[in-house]
Amino acid sequence: MEIVVNPSDAPASGTIAWPKGEARCALGRAGVSAAKREGDGATPAGDLPLRYVFYRPDRETRPATRLAVQAIAPEDGWCDDPARPEYNSLVRRPFPGRHETLWRADGLYDLIVVLGWNDAPAVPGQGSAIFLHVAARGWAPTEGCVALAHADLVRLLAAVGPGDRLIVNLRRP
Repeated sequence: MEIVVNPSDAPASGTIAWPKGEARCALGRAGVSAAKREGDGATPAGDLPLRYVFYRPDRETRPATRLAVQAIAPEDGWCDDPARPEYNSLVRRPFPGRHETLWRADGLYDLIVVLGWNDAPAVPGQGSAIFLHVAARGWAPTEGCVALAHADLVRLLAAVGPGDRLIVNLRRP
């Protein structure tokens, strides 16, 4: 199944649509880019497979989905340091390289779908930690991810499975 993301005319926002649903989404603060680079704040344009789901078990029940699901722990992180061999992968904290903490106080990563961006294999500097996750209050831009309202993310997760892909369009059709 294809899940399609279309940017809107408003900065860092768009819509996401799948066969039985549609929702508003937040995008990267720099919009959508066909030339994604680490730290540029852009959501990458392209065909991004849905890899697997993380959830925070103290705040969420295991989500209903056909994707592989794993609970995160306080020591989980994601390496965004292009100089490290672990670049763009799950790491355990403390970690000597630059990384994101997955166990966040703000709830944005209570549900995360890891998207297949720059991971087969990871090329240093081409972007990391591209996720589908919970949107911030006020639909604040992401650092390059796609974010949905919690209820919409739960609804989407129930509809997806292995082999499904997020198609991020560069421009509004």
